[in-house]
Amino acid sequence: MTPNQQEYLKKIHSIQENLAKTWAEYWQQYSTPGSWQFWVTLGAFILPLVILYFLIDRKKAFHLGFYGFNVHVWFHYSDTAGVYNGLWTYPYQINTIIPVSFSLDASLIPVSFMLLYQWTINHHKNYYVYATVLCLFFAFIFKPLLTGIGFFQLHEWATYSYLFVFYLGVILLSKWITNLFLYFEKQHSIR
Repeated sequence: MTPNQQEYLKKIHSIQENLAKTWAEYWQQYSTPGSWQFWVTLGAFILPLVILYFLIDRKKAFHLGFYGFNVHVWFHYSDTAGVYNGLWTYPYQINTIIPVSFSLDASLIPVSFMLLYQWTINHHKNYYVYATVLCLFFAFIFKPLLTGIGFFQLHEWATYSYLFVFYLGVILLSKWITNLFLYFEKQHSIR
């Protein structure tokens, strides 16, 4: 490693440390359990999981869980990239460790899509049509609502249309990966 490269890495490390410290200070002032926003954020994490517990089709739990985990992973990666690149911010968080909305990434969004996916399977409906409608809802109704109440901020060139494309990419990738693994499972059971 060259001295110049080492110097760059030290600079990046220092900036990351300062950023983490600044987020912790911000959280201490504006997002602790003493604020109503913390409780809304925590509720947005817990409530969908409770609803999922009661509504999930237990005969398809592994299938639905695999799909939901895909949604969670791809949504979290994309959300992290948006925050990391300064395209959007979540002013209120459950903790300071993860700079994205843990409530949305790990619960509200995956559970919403899991229940929709379950409904399309059980009622023989077109997943792509209904998932696109849910993406439209999240991008053009839910996120602007979050913006209006101060739980989400768009920056730079990011728009709600961009968020829609981001949601669409997540649900398509999650469905295709799930389909691929279901195909593998069927191929194995044929043998």
